[in-house]
Amino acid sequence: MQLNEEKYRRLLEDDSPHIGIKDMHVDSRPREKLLKEGKERLSEAELLAILIGSGSREKSAVELMEDILRDCGDSLALLDRMTLEELQGYKGIGEAKAITIVAASELNNRRLEEKLNDKLQDFSRTDTVYNFMKGKVATLSYEESWALFLNNNAHLLRATKLSQGGMTGTVVDVRILLKRAILADATNVILVHNHPSGSLRPSRDDDNLTMSVKNALAMVDIRLLDHVIVTDGGYYSYNEMGRM
Repeated sequence: MQLNEEKYRRLLEDDSPHIGIKDMHVDSRPREKLLKEGKERLSEAELLAILIGSGSREKSAVELMEDILRDCGDSLALLDRMTLEELQGYKGIGEAKAITIVAASELNNRRLEEKLNDKLQDFSRTDTVYNFMKGKVATLSYEESWALFLNNNAHLLRATKLSQGGMTGTVVDVRILLKRAILADATNVILVHNHPSGSLRPSRDDDNLTMSVKNALAMVDIRLLDHVIVTDGGYYSYNEMGRM
């Protein structure tokens, strides 16, 4: 950050706790940069700096967001995992700024969901399932199990969260899944759950659940197309591995 010498002297004498974007050298101002060069030219830290508006006495908004992103390994997915309390642990990030950052992350997740939540997509394709579910569960620190209820053309009728668990597992009530599949008038179902550990290896419980659900659905002439394990780095598909 470059500050005009006179402004810098006044800032040191000022009781105001923040260095605002307006006090930065024009070439370093994210708003001006966006207007001059376009939004694509801004870094993630600069875009987030526009949202929070100001930093601390010691650091500009851009420098503050660079610090936070650096602690997240420059990963927006890991930033999305940060809680309000964790964000407020940074000097210059109060409750309002923390809420702004969390809200921005959630809007991005919903934008991705909206883009991919096209009911005419072919959900028999595992990459479609993965892209649809990634924003929902890939960055969670606990397991969630979901069911995608599909029609005969593998178009999405409804996506429903079945259960939420801990770091290493979650319990699915097969009877509830079966009831919801019938109510959705589904002819096909895909199971999805995440692995917070990042491992794509299915557990024995995953294998048992797959067979239990498959057999239960078959009794009412509904087909289990796949069971997909989702992580931030990829997916495991029982169907693609020939295990359905």
